[in-house]
Amino acid sequence: MAFKPVRVLVGKIGLDGHDRGAKVVAQALRDSGMEVIYTGLRQTPEQIVEAALQEDVQVIGLSILSGAHMQLVPPVLEMLREQESRDIIVIVGGIIPREDITYLKEQGVAEVFTPGVTTAEIIDFIRQRAAGHE
Repeated sequence: MAFKPVRVLVGKIGLDGHDRGAKVVAQALRDSGMEVIYTGLRQTPEQIVEAALQEDVQVIGLSILSGAHMQLVPPVLEMLREQESRDIIVIVGGIIPREDITYLKEQGVAEVFTPGVTTAEIIDFIRQRAAGHE
């Protein structure tokens, strides 16, 4: 049986123009053997979901530094539910207050990665969760 790499979409959602962290994570995921689709800056929730469905990804990684995570992440989760794509794992990275992490997880975010988390931790999390969704 051939090895099928995990397909991950990394996206910068909203008006946030800082993408260095997202690019570092995307490169680390690629280096670990994952297939990565990077959507670039200033994506809307609709663009993220459309790209994820077109690319048939297992994981969506959203990078948000703007503080708009409470406005931008729930619509992504809702659109995935509407498209019956609940099996796509959604993770979020960025500057997210602790109290907002609880809410995002209640809405369906699998994990939130804040500053100080290593790329190895993100890779391990994705591998463990994606293995459970095959």
